[in-house]
Amino acid sequence: MTTWPRALSFVSGIGMIVFSALTVDHFFAANYPATIFAGSFCDINAFFNCDSSAYSSIAAIRGVPLGYFGVVVGALVSLGALFPSDAFDRTNAFIALLNAAGVVALFSIAVFYLGSLCLLCSGYYVFSLVSLAIFWRSSGRRVLRPSIKLLATFGVVTLAGAWAMAEYHDARRQAQSGGVAAQVVEQFFRLDPVPWPSEISPLWTVKSTERFEDAPIRIVEYADPLCPDCRLLDEQLDTLKEEFAGKLNIAFQFFPLEASCNDVVEKDLHPGACDVSYMAAYDPAKFNTLVDELFANTRAARDPAWRAEFAKRHGVEAALEDQLTADLVHRLIRTGAEYEKTSDKYPHGIRSTPTMIINGRMVIGTLPIEQLRAIFQALVDEAEGRRFMENWVK
Repeated sequence: MTTWPRALSFVSGIGMIVFSALTVDHFFAANYPATIFAGSFCDINAFFNCDSSAYSSIAAIRGVPLGYFGVVVGALVSLGALFPSDAFDRTNAFIALLNAAGVVALFSIAVFYLGSLCLLCSGYYVFSLVSLAIFWRSSGRRVLRPSIKLLATFGVVTLAGAWAMAEYHDARRQAQSGGVAAQVVEQFFRLDPVPWPSEISPLWTVKSTERFEDAPIRIVEYADPLCPDCRLLDEQLDTLKEEFAGKLNIAFQFFPLEASCNDVVEKDLHPGACDVSYMAAYDPAKFNTLVDELFANTRAARDPAWRAEFAKRHGVEAALEDQLTADLVHRLIRTGAEYEKTSDKYPHGIRSTPTMIINGRMVIGTLPIEQLRAIFQALVDEAEGRRFMENWVK
């Protein structure tokens, strides 16, 4: 490699390190927030969304975030540029080829399966392809002739680092049900109380009592049926409703993030969200079935043809023309304007999904299930006269 290609190779390696480190940081921030105020919510473009990647099953391999391997590859590229040798160049060229194949696979999964693209990941993809182009231009067929000794050495070092990363990941996971959970419960009870909306949705995803206010845990969930973060919350609540059976009421307060029906917040993120909200609200007997299917198809439901087939299959074609259904959804949306603003960017308190009013306190975004479980248990303890203040307040 001549001087300029080597300098460019060094820059591409540093770029790979930076973007990989940012994806690792986002992975932990999204999955293991340290406070109740750091939850993820639908507040950005529906397609360019890093949360979908961070929550996906491919975000980590056996507890090791994929970004860690990107840091390793970037470090090898940078070191190879600083300390050149024929064996190092050939080995890095081979690794760059494998890395590029992985990049293409991840890009395809993100776009065609997850239906979103993380900008942090995209930065890594670009620098990875630049790196491969440099090695291909300088090494040619030698790309397929790595040094076995160096490959073995790099493999051992990478595995050792991966073990440490997995241990750190496990520690972060365990912390969610220990000190972090206690801190989040404390923060929850310190939140300013807010009133219930003037109209609570008659459509509930969980119903333990006839009257909403009779359950120890009462949630009004402002949600969009096409919101990926709402889907994550729905999965968590499906688990927790079994653990807290008979103690939980959840009202689904429609808040589609689409301008055609939502004038409370200026966002137009999810095409078709208004239509599917009408469909889900049309027949109370089918509500839970419809919402579950919509959450399972948040990407497909953007397609009008899919929505038409969905409506026909469930017998709710009349929902789009039913004025009573439209009035109900619009009234529920408008209750979002009853809350004082929680951000200077937006005029009202309800400005993103999911947002929950839990026993009169507002929680914006998703939280790890361990934190939600701790909050729910604290509310049950309080209802049963077992509130231990020393566990919640320092």
